[in-house]
Amino acid sequence: MPTLPKTSVEIITPDYWEEACRHLAKKDRVMKRLIPKFGDACLESHGDAFVTLARSIVGQQISVKAAQSVWDRFAALPRKLTPRNVLKLKVDDMRAAGLSVRKIDYLVDLALHFDSGKVHVDAWNDMADEQIIEELVAIRGIGRWTAEMFLIFHLMRPNVLPVDDLGLLNGISVNYFSGDPVSRSDARDVAVAWAPYCSVATWYIWRSLDPAPVVAY
Repeated sequence: MPTLPKTSVEIITPDYWEEACRHLAKKDRVMKRLIPKFGDACLESHGDAFVTLARSIVGQQISVKAAQSVWDRFAALPRKLTPRNVLKLKVDDMRAAGLSVRKIDYLVDLALHFDSGKVHVDAWNDMADEQIIEELVAIRGIGRWTAEMFLIFHLMRPNVLPVDDLGLLNGISVNYFSGDPVSRSDARDVAVAWAPYCSVATWYIWRSLDPAPVVAY
């Protein structure tokens, strides 16, 4: 996963991690083998919701290096990266930062959703995963996979199973099926033993791959 730039933003780790590891090691032979390999490493959340989603849009369909370069230029345009400030930016300046017309449209739509209150950030702690996903996929440029990554990496929801993620399917194939291709149904069957900590198991499956899949959070 890419290294985020140095900021003063607090880094948050989930309080359920140790409990989840004990549960997974007890219920699943592969997890029992994988978890000790990564020591004290665990999931970390950076930044605020708007910035996290904006980064995901900027990074779509380009390399990690290119995404970081475009992001640095874009993030430097406003005095502070907030929805309202993004809405004040000039299209020409955003284009000069390296953003495509489509990504500018996506970022503006994201800013509009946050600025208008169409996404209920303050209520997310009390909302179910699917309710949050429904809000996020209503934003242009954000699909279910991005919403699930947001749930895992930003909100740190413990029981998300992103069955459309190729890294997860590949990792399950390698660790559970000796490299044979697996379906989404196979992934769900394996994950029965992971609940209610599918997010944690998914994180370890990703880390087991060399190199690990890149997720821009």
